[in-house]
Amino acid sequence: MVGRPYDCLANPLGAVRFTFEKAVSSGSDPASFDRNDWGVANLFREFLFDNDGLNQVPMLTPSTVKWVQPNSLVRFRGMIQDMLGNEFYVGAYKNNDTWNTNKFTDVSQYPMGTSSHTRIWERRLLYCVPVPGQNSWADATSDGVVNTYATSASREKRQRDNCSVSDEVEMQDSNNAIRDSPSAKKMRDGESLPQENMTDCGMIMVPDFDRNNFPCLVKIYDTPESDLKLNDVLEFIGVLTFDTDVKNGEHELENCFDQEELVNLPPSKVPRLHCLVHRKLSPNDMILRSPTIEPKPHLMKEIRESLLRHLTVVLGDDALAANFILLHLLSKVHVRVDSIAVGKLSLNLTRFDKSSISVFGNRINDAVKNLLPFSQCIPLTVEFLNTASLAPVKDYQTNRLVPGALQCAEGSHFTIDETQLQSGTLNSNGIENTRLLKDLMELQKLEYDFKYYKMQMDTDVQILILSEGKSNILPADIVIPFHPSSVGPTTIVDEQTLNAWRWYLATARSLPHTIGEDMQKVVEDDMVAARQADRSLGTEDFNRWLTMGRLMGVSFGETCLSHEHWQMVKEMERLRKERLK
Repeated sequence: MVGRPYDCLANPLGAVRFTFEKAVSSGSDPASFDRNDWGVANLFREFLFDNDGLNQVPMLTPSTVKWVQPNSLVRFRGMIQDMLGNEFYVGAYKNNDTWNTNKFTDVSQYPMGTSSHTRIWERRLLYCVPVPGQNSWADATSDGVVNTYATSASREKRQRDNCSVSDEVEMQDSNNAIRDSPSAKKMRDGESLPQENMTDCGMIMVPDFDRNNFPCLVKIYDTPESDLKLNDVLEFIGVLTFDTDVKNGEHELENCFDQEELVNLPPSKVPRLHCLVHRKLSPNDMILRSPTIEPKPHLMKEIRESLLRHLTVVLGDDALAANFILLHLLSKVHVRVDSIAVGKLSLNLTRFDKSSISVFGNRINDAVKNLLPFSQCIPLTVEFLNTASLAPVKDYQTNRLVPGALQCAEGSHFTIDETQLQSGTLNSNGIENTRLLKDLMELQKLEYDFKYYKMQMDTDVQILILSEGKSNILPADIVIPFHPSSVGPTTIVDEQTLNAWRWYLATARSLPHTIGEDMQKVVEDDMVAARQADRSLGTEDFNRWLTMGRLMGVSFGETCLSHEHWQMVKEMERLRKERLK
């Protein structure tokens, strides 16, 4: 039985060249392949998703990068922190009478010479980083695929420890990739490799990376610019090129033009991934063992009740605060009307002091970390406001976007601790940071500083404020005094229950929701009556009620507002106002 002529996992470039040669031999003009796929994407999608190949692809992490072979297939999960523009490269060229391609690689397989039979193509450069505030349970680096692949890699390493060459190479292209690697070229040229980066058998040792500081330069092909935007969270699957031995820009220059963006991103420190397939990740994708169940209302109600009981215990038996926290965790921007971000629900819990924040503040932070994939805590002080860099700033010397503390992925959660805020004087940076935080909360926008101009970017984040009194810096949509009645121990929750809660929150947030004609009339009449009873009520209050009604409905797995859920919203608001008196 004849095997496949290529190995998508160990030798993806062989599959690329196989499909390229097949397309050329069928009469296709290589000039037509710029920004067009000749069958590579479909081939890898079939391997990854139809033939369950995705689980075999190692995740690129600070630990796996030490043993994953260059030019093999890997996947990387991260956030687009910066978009470095486009890169021109020699996409196709003739070697003697044969057309070859450099697509999905930085190094030419054969000498290109000065032949006029070359085709200059274009690809995009994305600087990707681990998602800011990503919690450990949502980190795919701890998934079984890493451990499984690591076991396989250990077996390979034991074979290499004997300095033997594997004879199980599926096709000659694997040998070509090794022969044409920068290290092999140097050895053929009589150059010695740095000894401190070598093992006894010649394996290159990579530098140590931190899990939260592991960037990857992703090179994108054949994808419309509108498909990818700043701060998107994606999984990229492609060809890894990473050489600790290569000096900055060396060998990449053989194939590429316009390398200014790469000067401060040497291939010895920032792995390159030539993307074959990518997919945008949703909150449900971050749940590594997400239950495969339908969001039936009765099931959603059961999970809601158990999660609400948990939140009530976390909050010292303050059931009202727990109900507001639940709606807050379900909130998201689902539409924008002019400058209004409809769907947001920021929350300010008051009556905290230094003693209560040390207990319940930690409990709340731990609960949020266990429930949401991305969360961060900001201790707000005068010193922090005066010194922190909250907004991303463009550095034109390095041509890089320097990240700010507030640059984050969609769906991120910020807990802001105001209990440490003392009287003091804000400098110009502190005043600017205060404005940035206020705009983030009220408008769901973050301003990016490009030096010569500033640009506001849409965001979708949840903001929870813990403070002694009502926050004067960050006016939240809802202010509620915190009334704990006990400080009993919280119970340990098993992973299956946690995953059910995570699934519930992610699923409920994605549900559509409408208000039927009958309920519209009920809501309108209630708002008119409320306005007559209290002239201080305004548009913001009514918008908040509608948002709470929508969140109350989806919290039960319902897609249409019911009279029962609307009454629950009105009762929550009544009890909250009683606490504010």
